[in-house]
Amino acid sequence: MASTVAVTDQRLPLEPRGREFPFILDGPRAITAHGWLLVLAAVAAGFAALVVPLPFADGLLTGWLRVLLFVGLPLLALRQASPAGWTAIFGAVGLREVKLMVAFALLNIVVSLAVGVAVKTFGTTTANAAVADAGQLGGAQLAAFFAKVGVQLLGEELITILPFLAIVALCRRGAGMGRNAAVLVAWITSAVAFGLIHLPTYDWNLVQCVVVIGSARLVLTWAYVWSKNIWVSTGAHIINDWTLIATTVFLAPLATSA
Repeated sequence: MASTVAVTDQRLPLEPRGREFPFILDGPRAITAHGWLLVLAAVAAGFAALVVPLPFADGLLTGWLRVLLFVGLPLLALRQASPAGWTAIFGAVGLREVKLMVAFALLNIVVSLAVGVAVKTFGTTTANAAVADAGQLGGAQLAAFFAKVGVQLLGEELITILPFLAIVALCRRGAGMGRNAAVLVAWITSAVAFGLIHLPTYDWNLVQCVVVIGSARLVLTWAYVWSKNIWVSTGAHIINDWTLIATTVFLAPLATSA
């Protein structure tokens, strides 16, 4: 009991006391090594379902099917790996959580802009083609695009936070690493991996993906580290990306016409 208390009492300076990360301690909700392999395989399968090209053009139905598989496969694997505790990555959403979503979204926008400007000063950046194409949509199509992006961003949180937790558990149990050191390793590793999977989206611009996207991911993961609630990091991610899309769709044409 004493060792458990000692572990759960540890906190990073950027992390308030309260809930502990799920699955990193032994107990009925713990995930075995085989369970984590299943979860990570499902994360990879979900990502493949989202990005692997089809032999025909994507339509509304296939687009939604891709996104639902992207979200559903990791969750199904997590439920299989921890039947009693798979919902522990989620938490209640009230006014406090909404405030955290907005705060982390604003912080992420500031950090992304600052890092993006710095990178652009010394090199080039590539626009997100999907966001740029959204400017050609209108009415119901645009609303459906925003809705699909919102669901997809939950998937993006799952394919980041689940590997993050897996790395923490591996470092703690397998490598005997201290709790906070394990969290930092997982935080940085998952952010770099998140940046790398965006390489095709940004025309294989390695610096932009690792530095700009990776920095944004550090902030979004901080939302989860702070709250232990994936709804908070997902909400911050949605606010951030919807703001970016809305700026491109509604404000960019006004600037061009002016």
